[in-house]
Amino acid sequence: MDVGLLAPGRAGSPAESATGDTAFLQALLDAEAALTRAQAEVGLAPADAAAAVTAATRADRFDVRDVALRARSGGNPVIPLVADLTAAVSAEAAPYVHRGATSQDILDTAMMLVARRTLDLVLADLSRTEAALARLASDHRNTVMPGRTLTQHAVPTTFGLKAAGWRGLTLDARDRVRAVRATLPAQLGGAAGTLAAFEAYGAYGAYGPHGGGGADAEAAPAAGRIGLELVGAYSRELRLAEPALPWHTLRTPVADLAGALAFTAGALGKIAVDVLTLGRTEIGEVSEGAGGGSSAMPHKANPVRSTLVAAAARRAPALAATLHASTAAEDERPAGAWHAEWEALRDLLRTAGGASHHAAELAENLRVHPEAMREHLGLTHGLIVSERLTAELTPLLGRARAKELLTSAARRTRDEDSTLLEILAEEPELAAVNLAELTDPARYTGSAGALTDRALERR
Repeated sequence: MDVGLLAPGRAGSPAESATGDTAFLQALLDAEAALTRAQAEVGLAPADAAAAVTAATRADRFDVRDVALRARSGGNPVIPLVADLTAAVSAEAAPYVHRGATSQDILDTAMMLVARRTLDLVLADLSRTEAALARLASDHRNTVMPGRTLTQHAVPTTFGLKAAGWRGLTLDARDRVRAVRATLPAQLGGAAGTLAAFEAYGAYGAYGPHGGGGADAEAAPAAGRIGLELVGAYSRELRLAEPALPWHTLRTPVADLAGALAFTAGALGKIAVDVLTLGRTEIGEVSEGAGGGSSAMPHKANPVRSTLVAAAARRAPALAATLHASTAAEDERPAGAWHAEWEALRDLLRTAGGASHHAAELAENLRVHPEAMREHLGLTHGLIVSERLTAELTPLLGRARAKELLTSAARRTRDEDSTLLEILAEEPELAAVNLAELTDPARYTGSAGALTDRALERR
């Protein structure tokens, strides 16, 4: 029912599809099917039951809205879904649906499945973004522009270095997403995280009390081991990491995921806010390749991609805060802390996923306007290189005289609407100094080129 009307940042993005209600429903079903297959692998369920449950776990066979409405009575959607799944399989397979598990096992596991599938999409978009930014950094290695600090022109820099910095942040996000994706764990602990039910079923033999396996010491692993073997088999079925412990109230996986997603949105947000600033009408040093229209002003080409990414960067920290707050989860399974995570995690996956998708389009289509950058280097009438002049003239004139001369020249430059070069050229003390070179902003970019090259070496 949520079609994204108020969420253009994620509407239509790959992440939206990967995190929708149907996608979550399928992940819940995938977790249930994997549990039955894992139990078959370790001798707690017959193979026919595992096959039957797996065949039934197709989201299109279930009414997701009906499951959602019935979830209100038990506080989570697993309870009604298990009832529906049990009814969907044969009488012989029904006892092995959800056997020994708790709702949190299935929902936590489904969250990790959805997260992994969404992170794959995020990584693909981050790869597109960094590739586009690498091209921009290389192409504009020597494109000089004003460096701005505290909103004011400071010293010259290059657009190549700026783009290389954007790429560095993108790669930082990629590395964090990759790391957290590799450690997303399955969840299996039973009612209070002891795996006791699985041990109990294992004590009855190969299939436990419902399968007719009988007491079979040869088929049942040693006491205390069946649960551990089952967790390993379950994790392998899902291609998720095997947890050392059930993490019902040990929420490191969710907190780590929240941190990586929030950082990703923020890193891409840095690119977006720079583009928004540099793309202002009165600056015009960059522009989006395809701007959005205005409902009232036909002349406008709004920077929509940047706007949506910047919005995501502002939303993500609050969503991550909810997830971090939920690490204070009481007892062996919590009331409220766990429940607070579900919507926040989905929104954060969608927010970061939408931002990464828009950032890729932004980077791939960004237009750079070197002529505007060059023009703006002259807005301070040469004062943008005052730092260089201080360093160059101090050995010649002495520190006090150099400071006095440049302070006076800066004041005259502003008062007389002249250039720093013209003012300094009047000084006899500087007759032998190549002032044209010293006041050329393009000759004062320091190690910008070398820094760009070094940044581009990172893969």
